[in-house]
Amino acid sequence: MTTDASARAIKPELLRTYTEDFNKDRANLIAADAAVSAGVLKAATDYRGVRALPRDFSIELKQGSITNQERSGRCWMFASLNTLRYELMHRWNLEDFEFSETYLFFWDAMEKSNTYLENVLRTLDEPTDSRLFEAINWGPSDDGGWWQMFAALVNKYGLVPKSAYPESENSRNSDDFKQYLNSKLREFAAELRRRSAAGAGEDELRTLKDEYMGTVYRICAVSLGEPPEKFDFFARTKDDAEADADGKAESCKCGDSCKCEGKSDAKACKCDKDKSDKPKTGKDERPQIREIGITPLEFYKKYVPVDVNDFATLANAPLKNRPFNRRYRIRFSANVVEAGDMEFVNVPLDVFKKAALDQLTAGHPIWFACDCTQFALRKDGFFDQSVVRVDQLFGTEFTGDKAHGLEYGDSPSNHAMTFTGVNLGEDGKPNRWKVENSWGKDAGKDGYYVMSDAWFDRYVTELIIRKEYLDDATRALLTTEPVELDPWQPLTRRCR
Repeated sequence: MTTDASARAIKPELLRTYTEDFNKDRANLIAADAAVSAGVLKAATDYRGVRALPRDFSIELKQGSITNQERSGRCWMFASLNTLRYELMHRWNLEDFEFSETYLFFWDAMEKSNTYLENVLRTLDEPTDSRLFEAINWGPSDDGGWWQMFAALVNKYGLVPKSAYPESENSRNSDDFKQYLNSKLREFAAELRRRSAAGAGEDELRTLKDEYMGTVYRICAVSLGEPPEKFDFFARTKDDAEADADGKAESCKCGDSCKCEGKSDAKACKCDKDKSDKPKTGKDERPQIREIGITPLEFYKKYVPVDVNDFATLANAPLKNRPFNRRYRIRFSANVVEAGDMEFVNVPLDVFKKAALDQLTAGHPIWFACDCTQFALRKDGFFDQSVVRVDQLFGTEFTGDKAHGLEYGDSPSNHAMTFTGVNLGEDGKPNRWKVENSWGKDAGKDGYYVMSDAWFDRYVTELIIRKEYLDDATRALLTTEPVELDPWQPLTRRCR
């Protein structure tokens, strides 16, 4: 290529041509009026696309109240907890429930800090401007993450309800907390490298690291408060044994001795406590769940009816250098150092989508990751290229496919949410998906979004699937030798 500066510059005569072409097309002037006044997304919104995506679904899961990560990068954690709370609520017949996101946020900050310092010790011979060290040093304890990070935290620390460790100002808005934690961690890294260069051995450096972690704990505890070692838990279950028109229970377990009509074995009997014979009061007599002094691990094992290790990460990344039907591992991607690095199985789109449909059809929500910024209306709650017609607004087609978006870094995964429904057409194929987000009830419609199936194909890159819903061939891939990837390669951006 030429090095002549004039050949590389924007030429004045070209600028004159550009403005003449722009102004002689009336569509450009109308588009500019709309975009300048209302913004690009509002000006590009197509009402026909909106009307083509109604918010009703043939398969829909009943979830709890919408959650809100606020000004933090904890989407992956919220989406993970939202999948588990659904299972807990329906196992224990609760009207609503929310886990403490702050509890895992505390331990994630601790574990990422420890792993960062361990990675510094692993790379003492790397120059600070090497690509590897820059990747490690980019966000020592940033907010983002994946499902497998969540699973590692739950396996080690358990879970607690939100009442036991509520949100704080620094969990809702994490920037200041993480800014100074990361600054301190980089100071520690520099000192470890300086000591190593001066001849310090591994034992001395690791002793120093353990001292540093005491400072990390202090920063986390000051910012978030200390997490509970034990807590009390109280909840009331729903009373699902609804009475019929005669005031008798719909169903019971008494067998032939029962005096109720329409009996079955589905629910508890009410023969011995017919409410029609008792005076009505304002007292809440629903059954109670009560725990005194339970630990987070005990709570997880007793009340969460799924094992976080019974899930697999599926990716759909149609890249030449990521062949399908392989297992991959991303180096230096762990948050809990002893849990190991992140892994995924890359599968074709038909396998990817079938797993999602099978899991939703069976009545279980799905954690997924995508690029939430592409062709999306955050306030109105749409993910669809037929809704956000920037092609019409700008007068140019956007032709990049999924492979292009991943290879050129245009649409890597950057946000995690939860599928809680899907609509199947007459042909039995999906045409739209219901999405539970964690941006509060004022984003989307009461916190929910609708996604077209075409958008799913183009921008959804990761699913967390229960292993029981994998086909035999995909399940077999989970035990194959993984191909190792570097931390800067596609699909490795932490969801925030």
